[in-house]
Amino acid sequence: MNRSSHRFTVILLLVAAVAGLIAGCKKGGGGDGITIGVVLPITGREGKPGQYQREGIELAIKQINDKGGLTVNGKKLQLKEVFYDDGSDSAKSASLVERAISSDSATAVLGGYSTALGQAESVIPDRYQTPWITTGAAASTIFNHGYQYTFGTLSPTTLLGGITAEFLGAQVDQGKLKKGLKIAMAVENTDHGVDYAQGIEDWIKQHPGYFTIVFNEKFDLGSPDFSGLLQKIKSAKADIFLADAHLADYITMQRQYLQNGLHHQMISYGARGPEADAKKALGAGTDYIFAGIWWSKKLQYPQEQKFVNDYKQFTGREPDSWYAATAYDGMRALALAIEQANSTDKTAIRDALRKVELKDSLLPGGAMKFGPNGQVGNGFLIVQNKPGDKVDIVFPKDVATGDAIAPIPAK
Repeated sequence: MNRSSHRFTVILLLVAAVAGLIAGCKKGGGGDGITIGVVLPITGREGKPGQYQREGIELAIKQINDKGGLTVNGKKLQLKEVFYDDGSDSAKSASLVERAISSDSATAVLGGYSTALGQAESVIPDRYQTPWITTGAAASTIFNHGYQYTFGTLSPTTLLGGITAEFLGAQVDQGKLKKGLKIAMAVENTDHGVDYAQGIEDWIKQHPGYFTIVFNEKFDLGSPDFSGLLQKIKSAKADIFLADAHLADYITMQRQYLQNGLHHQMISYGARGPEADAKKALGAGTDYIFAGIWWSKKLQYPQEQKFVNDYKQFTGREPDSWYAATAYDGMRALALAIEQANSTDKTAIRDALRKVELKDSLLPGGAMKFGPNGQVGNGFLIVQNKPGDKVDIVFPKDVATGDAIAPIPAK
C-alpha cells in the first residue's frame, strides 16, 4: 500500500469512528439496558441535598427495575445508573455530564443540584442532543436560552418569591400583620437570588400599600461571616426579614442572627427552613421560620405516604425537606417518556418529555408536566417551623395542615 492510500484509509477509519460516536450518542443506552447518567454533589458544600436527590433517583430506578424495567419495542429493559459526584464544583459538574454522555453512552442525564451547578451543566445537553433533567435548579437563566434538551422539575424561583409575598399579604388580610410593614431582603449573589427578589418586588408593585422594601443586598455563597450584613439589616429597622440562601448559608446566617440579638415579625430563608440539619445545628433557633418549598411530606395525596414509607425503607429515614421528591419525580417522568417514545432514540425521548404528564406526581397539585421552556410550573407550599420540631403547611389554605403563627412571638 502506498503512502497516499494509507492516508486515505486512516481518514476513512476516523470518519467511521466519529460517525459511530455520533450515532451512539444519539441512540444512547446499549445491550439490554438503558444507561442513565446521574451527576450530583455528595461532597462539598452542597453534599447533603445532593445525597438526598441521589437517593430519590435511585429509589425510582429500583422500583422500576423491580417491576421488570421499561418496555421498549416489546422488550423489557433494565435501567443502569452511572453516577458521578461533582464535589459541588461547577466546572467538574459540566465535564462529568459530558463524560456520562460521550463515554458512558447515557441515554439521558439527571442532576444539576443548585443554580451554579445547573447553569454549568445546562450548556452540554444540546451539544450532544441528549435529554437532561435538572432536579434541583430553578433559576430562569437555565431555561431562557432556548435549549431544546433541557428540562427541570423545580418551579421558577420568581414564583417562589411571589408566593412568599402572597403568603405575607394573606397574613395582612387576616389581621395578623399590619399593612405597610417594612421588608429587609438579603439574597445570594446568584441568578436564583435575583429571581427570588424579583418575585417579591413584582408582587409588592402589584399590591401597593401592603409592604415597603427598605433594604435589599446580595451576599456571596459560602461566606463564614454575615455579621456585617446582619448589622446593616438591624440598622434598617425592618419588620420582616427575607433571605434567599442555600442550606449551609442558612444555618450560618441564622446562628449569627440569633447571636446578634435580631428579631423580626416574620423571617424566611427562601426555600430553606425545615431541614433536619438546621434543627440539629440550631435547635429552637429555627422555630417560626417559614419557607417556600417544592414539596412536603405533609401533603395529603395518596401517593405521598407511599413515597415517604418507601423512602424510609430504602434509606432508613424519612425524606428531609423537598430534595428527594423532585428528583424521584424527575426520574419517573423520564421513564414514562422513554416508554411513551417506545424508543431509546434521544430526540424521540426529548419529544416525549415535552408531552409527558406524571399524573401521580408528588408535587403540589398532584400532577407534573414540563412547560414550553422545559420547566415545570407547579405551585409552592409555605411551611412554618413550630416549637417541638413540628412543621406545618400554612399556605395555600386548601392544603394547609395548620395556621401560620404571625407575627413571631417576642422573646
